[in-house]
Amino acid sequence: LGGGTARAGGPLFETEEMKEDFFDGERDLDDATLEEKQERTSLRASNAAERVELDDEERSGPDSEIVSLVRATSGGGGDYDDTTQVPCEEYGNSSHSLLQRANGYRDHGIDWRATGLAFVFPATGGLLFGWDIGVTSGALTSIMDPITSGTDWYALAPFQQGLVVSTSLAGALVASAAAALKLGATLGSKRELQLAACFYALGAVCMGSAPTLPFLVLGRFTYGLGIGFAMHAAPMYIAETSPPSVRGLLISLKECLIVGGILLGYLGSYIINGEEGGWRTLLSSSLAFSAILAVGMSTLPDSPRWLLQQGRPMAEARDALSRVRGKKVAPEAIEAEVTAMSIASEKSGVGGVGELLRRENLRPLYIGLSIVLFQQITGQPSVLYYTQQVFTAAGYNSTYSAGISAILGGFKLVMTGFAVKYVDTVGRRPLLLGGLFVMVVSTIALGTCSGTLSGENTEKVSLSARVSVAAIFTYVGAYQVSFGPIAWLLVGEIFPQRVRSAAIGTATLTNFLSNFLVSLSLPMLLDNLGAAGTYYLFSTLGVVAAASIYLTVVETKGRSLEEIEDIMTR
Repeated sequence: LGGGTARAGGPLFETEEMKEDFFDGERDLDDATLEEKQERTSLRASNAAERVELDDEERSGPDSEIVSLVRATSGGGGDYDDTTQVPCEEYGNSSHSLLQRANGYRDHGIDWRATGLAFVFPATGGLLFGWDIGVTSGALTSIMDPITSGTDWYALAPFQQGLVVSTSLAGALVASAAAALKLGATLGSKRELQLAACFYALGAVCMGSAPTLPFLVLGRFTYGLGIGFAMHAAPMYIAETSPPSVRGLLISLKECLIVGGILLGYLGSYIINGEEGGWRTLLSSSLAFSAILAVGMSTLPDSPRWLLQQGRPMAEARDALSRVRGKKVAPEAIEAEVTAMSIASEKSGVGGVGELLRRENLRPLYIGLSIVLFQQITGQPSVLYYTQQVFTAAGYNSTYSAGISAILGGFKLVMTGFAVKYVDTVGRRPLLLGGLFVMVVSTIALGTCSGTLSGENTEKVSLSARVSVAAIFTYVGAYQVSFGPIAWLLVGEIFPQRVRSAAIGTATLTNFLSNFLVSLSLPMLLDNLGAAGTYYLFSTLGVVAAASIYLTVVETKGRSLEEIEDIMTR
């Protein structure tokens, strides 16, 4: 350490006092154990660096002493070498101290052009998912109409209708499982998103040109593969490349693009309404967005954390981080952050699904899987199931169902924007717990009112319907402030680097599988428990979810992924 020099050519120790403080007591270390040496060396190095005060004219940038120490330790005693990894084994506790101090180097300016591009292209994968949700109903209606179908197989049986709707979900399940097992970690999130774009495009072509029902179903399955890979890779890429101070904003904003995709799907369904073969145009229109995803991701670098995890040179990771952070970010900030990433990656390596059950991974695994499970089982499908009946009872004409869907979609977008605005200031926990409280109250109100909607007392029915309409909007708004964006935000943040790909794949698989099971069981629940009983069941599950979140979920706002990993694996 004493012979190390910074890249600029200056000495590591700016004063003799620093040097004396660092080497004071060196004789005593001869009799100490290796662990004690590491700990005491780390403490003296930290104390010496903290005592140095440089004049403003001499300071090359914020926290320049930290960067000097980073460079010296990286070089191992000589000039700084761009491709040298930090020797964590030799400087075990020193590396830990360095990691904490480098993580403390916060964003000194954000280049929104570079940061925005690193967000918008991965998030396009989410928009394509939302597009599929929005167009499915309109496309199915067009296919089954003998006037607009343009086929001789338009008379679909209920099972065939279910195939058209659900095979994209089956594809998403298969892709999520493949990503969790090994494929995601092998490809990296950039190439996984490019693979998703290929499946999106191929699925769009198959659906738009489908000569038969089996070919249409194959196209739906292929498109679903794109959904699964995109929903696994997008939150991971955004989380690993975003500045810590706006990571919550950007991952939550991805939810806005999903909702925006749903609204675009509604709009597309409205435009092709009554047009012969309109469903072909509708289902193949996603080809343009697929091209944007593919081309956009080709202009972005791999995740710097993934590069280091794969054993690639530190210089390559530094270049990748510089590209996604932009020119406005100080070089010292890039240096400190990539060094922290290097330390974390040397300790991690790449782990598979089997490692998720290790003791240090159990806490983040429970939080990640429980949050996506509660996202599905706290009532969202049930609340929307009777929307049409509620609006009709409130006096809205049933022919305006598309308009009602669009209004709800617009409201979801507005409330997601609220979450995006406050997630990095208010925090994840308050939004989750507050949203859940409102969701529980809303489902209780819906359960209370549902019994009178089919009654003969017109005045009571009208009052209950108006309360139910308000409860539906309240529930949807609370969901979009809490579970909608924040579940995927936490999934992208809380898992250790070593198992992040496998863990996010498992969480994605859990999300799609629970979505499928809830959709499958909902009609039986309504038949056995009735609407009121079903709403009360979801209220109870909401209370359980709130207790679990209160006891287990930690606040992650403003922390680097390395800091979060340190907290979660203690």
